[in-house]
Amino acid sequence: MVSDEVSGSFHPAIAGRERSMTELAGTVRRLIDLVVTNTADSEVLDAVVTQLQATADILARNVPTDPVPRFVDPPEDRGSETRGASMGGSMPYDPVIGRFNPIALPVTISFEPPLAIGTAVFTTPYEGGPGWVHGAALAATFDIVLTAANHLSGAAGPTVWLTIRFRRPTLVGVEARFEAEVVANDGRRVTSKGRLVQDGVVCVEAEGEFAVLSPKKIRKVAERSQRRPAVEPNDADDGAARADGDGAAPG
Repeated sequence: MVSDEVSGSFHPAIAGRERSMTELAGTVRRLIDLVVTNTADSEVLDAVVTQLQATADILARNVPTDPVPRFVDPPEDRGSETRGASMGGSMPYDPVIGRFNPIALPVTISFEPPLAIGTAVFTTPYEGGPGWVHGAALAATFDIVLTAANHLSGAAGPTVWLTIRFRRPTLVGVEARFEAEVVANDGRRVTSKGRLVQDGVVCVEAEGEFAVLSPKKIRKVAERSQRRPAVEPNDADDGAARADGDGAAPG
């Protein structure tokens, strides 16, 4: 059951629909978990699929022609809002921290300066080895927690590279604490390091380098990417060959 006490959103696609969108995302999260844990027979599954297809058709009729923005800047009058809430509010559909994206747990971001903290209890859909959290899920979480550390220092920007060292398995169903902080910043690139701690033991270490860009420039890059025509399969290799260090991945 989702609580009726849902905080307001400044995202234009969410404002006024917070409770309903929270319940929708939570319901789909539950469905994702049930898809990978159920043992229903074919007749039951066929009936469920029919119902879900009808439900999806209803939502499909309400998708606008222009894409809903993935990221928005927080209003200036929300200065008292915590940095963690500000990040979540700016990226409500993020696949790691977005509370309105059912793919996300979501991971909770908080700050203990100079540390950025990510807290999560990974569930069965994120399992890799038996009882272990998949490494890709951990890498994605480190990417956003390192970015949060950069945000805390005022040097956020897209990811240039990310290195993960797995020291021991991270367990499903056990709280994982991600800690990250900035270790170097030359004004053009910022380097951050982090670790994942579970039951007092370091399970994973991470380090990443990020381009330092202003929010205005990040928006311009995003807008340019949205206008770029789709790459034909035969052109993919040519595009990769032309990429350089400034073609950083979104972080």
